Amino acid sequence: MVTIQDLVQGVEAGRSVNRPTALVLGGGFVGAASAWNLQRGGFATTWIDRGDFARAASFGNAGHLASEQVAPLASYDTLRKLPGRLFLAGGPVGLRPRHIAAWLPFGMRLLAACGRHEAGAAALKSLIVRALPAWHRLVTAIDAPALIREAGHYAAFESEATARAGIRAALATDYGYASAREAAPEELERLRARFAGKPVGAVRFSRTGQVVDIPALRAKLDQAFRDAGGVKTVAEIRTVAIEVGRARAILGDGAALDADRIVVAAGVGSAALLRDAEGPIPLIAERGYHIDARLSAEDWPEDLPPVAFPDRSTIVTRFASSLRMTSFTEFAWEGAAPDPRKWAKLERHADDLGLPAGEGRTRWIGCRPTLPDFLPAIGRARAAPNLLYAFGHQHLGVTLSAITGELIAALAADRDPPAPLAPFDLNRF
Repeated sequence: MVTIQDLVQGVEAGRSVNRPTALVLGGGFVGAASAWNLQRGGFATTWIDRGDFARAASFGNAGHLASEQVAPLASYDTLRKLPGRLFLAGGPVGLRPRHIAAWLPFGMRLLAACGRHEAGAAALKSLIVRALPAWHRLVTAIDAPALIREAGHYAAFESEATARAGIRAALATDYGYASAREAAPEELERLRARFAGKPVGAVRFSRTGQVVDIPALRAKLDQAFRDAGGVKTVAEIRTVAIEVGRARAILGDGAALDADRIVVAAGVGSAALLRDAEGPIPLIAERGYHIDARLSAEDWPEDLPPVAFPDRSTIVTRFASSLRMTSFTEFAWEGAAPDPRKWAKLERHADDLGLPAGEGRTRWIGCRPTLPDFLPAIGRARAAPNLLYAFGHQHLGVTLSAITGELIAALAADRDPPAPLAPFDLNRF
């Protein structure tokens, strides 16, 4: 275990050889990609993590690299459809009365953000079109290209009406990097054979991707960071304090760590860490649920890419040794008790679609860090030039983590970033 004294000495050692130093706070894929890019870019980098990757939104992700999701959810169209998409109406959106103090203020800010939807879509697309190329660069650099698969995915519809509307919308959308076409008859037959005859129509997306094994990719990135000379440790971060225009990370035991660059990439915990620097940040824990079934190679074809079911607001992904179904957007507090009805509904969906249970299904809940305009926060703090941040990626944390790491490395080195960062600055709130 790396001690706090080791961390302090590591930072000083970086300075002693005339290398700038960096601290990255956060253990998900955004933090991992940021730490790797900083270390590779010449910073003596220390990466601090709470140590439980299974709690991170990255862990529970569907593994779908969603280069087709070019429009943020903050829109008047989303609000018009909201009543029919509430969980009590059979939909995926959880707004429980007991959590109203969390979701009502967030909802008011979301309403205000809807008026900026067009600008938000342009900003999000500027990242999305760069997302998969950035992932290819990252996995090539860490010698793990097999862990990312760019094999596209399907959106499968279960009624004639939703199929017509879904196919029409997909064909009319300019995705930038991804593309879409109506599924061929033989593709639709394969989906019907696999999913209990349910799909009546489907869209085949190309140039979208998948993480083949989420824990394996995280472990490979962790090891590559260490092999490059980075220091990784497990610790609790209490806050980021600002003293005379400079940020310092305060650990749980009160120890203070200074560095030339400090990057807050702590997911839903980022708002608390940045309170001294940025004031209140309207970040909410948008909680997602999944079920996993352990499978053998014979239980499911490895070449079937992720399949989304828009009528059920679910997506099914085959990983290296498991099958995962994810769903729900539940707006609450991070520590609120889970709602078992949502797991039960996922299991009913799985049974209805004929999905195998393998050795039994496990349940997971986690918190997507979401801002009211459904855009990430990537930038430099107003109160301290050495303080950077990268969080709030909502459903796209894994998708956008590689490009976010590149953006943070450029920002830390005072280089022009590969995409404009003004739309993602926290000043917008």
